[in-house]
Amino acid sequence: MDQLRNKTAIITGGNSGIGYATATEFLAKGARVLITGRNPGAVQRAVHALGFPAEGLTADQSKLEDTKKLAEYVRSRYGKIDILFINAGIAKFAPFEGVTTEMFDEIIDINFKGAFFTAQQLLPLLNDGGSIVFLSAINAYAGMPGTTVLAASKAALNATARTLARELAPRKIRVNVINAGPVDTPLIEKIGVSHEEAGAIRSKMTASIPLGRLGEATEVASLVSFLVSDEARFITGGEYTIDGGLMVHPGIS
Repeated sequence: MDQLRNKTAIITGGNSGIGYATATEFLAKGARVLITGRNPGAVQRAVHALGFPAEGLTADQSKLEDTKKLAEYVRSRYGKIDILFINAGIAKFAPFEGVTTEMFDEIIDINFKGAFFTAQQLLPLLNDGGSIVFLSAINAYAGMPGTTVLAASKAALNATARTLARELAPRKIRVNVINAGPVDTPLIEKIGVSHEEAGAIRSKMTASIPLGRLGEATEVASLVSFLVSDEARFITGGEYTIDGGLMVHPGIS
């Protein structure tokens, strides 16, 4: 289990859910890992649970000054990195006519603008031959009601990744996207619903998934781990859907 030995990885939003599971996977495979998050206490607790050589830094992906702070810290602490997993993101829902400018800005600032400039700020520190993975979502394609801004933010992220894959190919830096479907993470509670409402949301999502269950954060982490490894050294510019078959058209049998 040393596929990532001597590699240094940055994971945004790594204190919970998919980010935390990926940090665990990377550490098990020999990498040094720096996680970021907006909540100092949550980052500290996650680092303590992950153990050495995990480290943490409080940084809000929506704030350019925090992104610059992250880049400066990485430069001084590690010099260079090998893996960048841009995982941080939010999900908020509203019908088109109910979207406010505040909601629009919050989603775009974190999911797209923040992800874009995180990659830009850290790119000079990424070794040639390194790897970038963006966590996107099936919302980029699904056309789910109430997700106009969320879908737009993820579609923009996917388009950026495809272009970056071509731009960075001369440096042998690979860029890939994971389109995640419903995954059982704390993100469901973070959208501001009660425990009972979260349970109802999970049940409704499960009923629509052909495999009959929600995904697990560890399953997404395994896919990330593969894409950043040398086993995937000829894979770039790809989008990989992990959704239990949800995007398979139900009207076709």
